Amino acid sequence: MSSSVQAPVTPRTGGVLRGYLALTKPRVIELLLVTTIPAMFLAARGVPSLWLVLATLVGGSMAAGSANALNCVADADIDAEMHRTRARPLVTHQIPVRHALIFGIALGLAAFGWLWATTNLLSAALAIATILFYVFVYTLLLKRRTAQNIIWGGAAGCMPVVIGWSAVTGTVAWPAWVMFGVIFFWTPPHTWALAMRFREDYQRVGVPMLPAVASPVYVTRQIVVFSWLMVAWSLLLVGATSWVYASVAVLAGGWFVAMAHRLHAAVRRGVAVKPMRLFHLSNTYLTLLFVAIAVDSVLGWTPLAVTYGWPL
Repeated sequence: MSSSVQAPVTPRTGGVLRGYLALTKPRVIELLLVTTIPAMFLAARGVPSLWLVLATLVGGSMAAGSANALNCVADADIDAEMHRTRARPLVTHQIPVRHALIFGIALGLAAFGWLWATTNLLSAALAIATILFYVFVYTLLLKRRTAQNIIWGGAAGCMPVVIGWSAVTGTVAWPAWVMFGVIFFWTPPHTWALAMRFREDYQRVGVPMLPAVASPVYVTRQIVVFSWLMVAWSLLLVGATSWVYASVAVLAGGWFVAMAHRLHAAVRRGVAVKPMRLFHLSNTYLTLLFVAIAVDSVLGWTPLAVTYGWPL
């Protein structure tokens, strides 16, 4: 019998690989990809090169994974104290902190090189800028110091649509910034609903996420305000799309605003609330809105701005 038979992969090896994957926060990346693809469709006013889409998604995933891994390194101390994050690989010592740091940096450099080689330098530079902003501005500067952390720090999560647009066109035009703004206003209601559920976690570690430092009435009032801003801003994209997107933006936006008002009303009455319903609804809303952008782009119908002679 040959002695060169390869040894099977041990559970430990598989566990380490899963640990590195967990550092990148795959579920967060999934949501970013949901917005990137429609942005590319709108930039192309149809279906762009499938290779370009794939290349952008690979590069964008590596960039997001880099930012998330470095975030895990910076937040390892508080992750150990929060129920929601106690199973992360740095907390369980599944991955050494030094290795995670090297992994995050290497992944970011790989994202830059990949995007430069397969798309263009602008997209690669935007990806690196996003990583740096998320790590240094949000994680290290804002997160532990101000209740406005997620408002301004959340801008990093808005960048995939801009990167997707630039990958197709080599520039950044106004529809990309409108999509950026939609996600910018969407992020606070989305995050604050989650933080309401884990309010005690944030209080325990001293992170001033708004629900941890303000009353539920104030928090839900802010959720309502940002929900209205999000929906109003989403309508700015009507000029670059047809009635397909406009219909979804109005209906889905009205649904979201109604649920935000419902949450606020329940809090004011002092009854038990389930903020995670709005959290999950926010994911559904964003998915519906960006799927509508993709469908509208593929159909290629005349934008309403052209139909009605609106100034662009």
